[in-house]
Amino acid sequence: MSNTETSAPEQPKRIAVLGASTDRSKFGNKCVRAYADEGWEVFPINPNAEEVEGHRTGTILGDIEPDLDRISVYLPPSVTLMLLPEIAAKGAREVWFNPGSVDDEVLATAHELEINAIAECSIVDIGRHPDQYANT
Repeated sequence: MSNTETSAPEQPKRIAVLGASTDRSKFGNKCVRAYADEGWEVFPINPNAEEVEGHRTGTILGDIEPDLDRISVYLPPSVTLMLLPEIAAKGAREVWFNPGSVDDEVLATAHELEINAIAECSIVDIGRHPDQYANT
């Protein structure tokens, strides 16, 4: 590329947060704030709220256009298990099952569905910590 050519600006990474919450003490809210702070395009999923931290919510994962880099899950394992086919169909590059959202059955089913499952804290993965985000 010559010095006179310019490259297209890099598109922000895209994340859906399943279990996003309007309650600032909940990790599903802290995740929305952390990823937004890091420049990600954030899509909160919460059927009971119109927005989370200024981001318009979807009621289901299918509300989001394709090409997600990551899905971060903050739901109980029983709910997570029911949503795994929808998560698999979305085709995100990574699915992060945060503490409290996963059990052995969820991980086994995710593996069967060929989901790139990571059972860790997605907030910590981007160099943030949940304690950085006030509960109020």
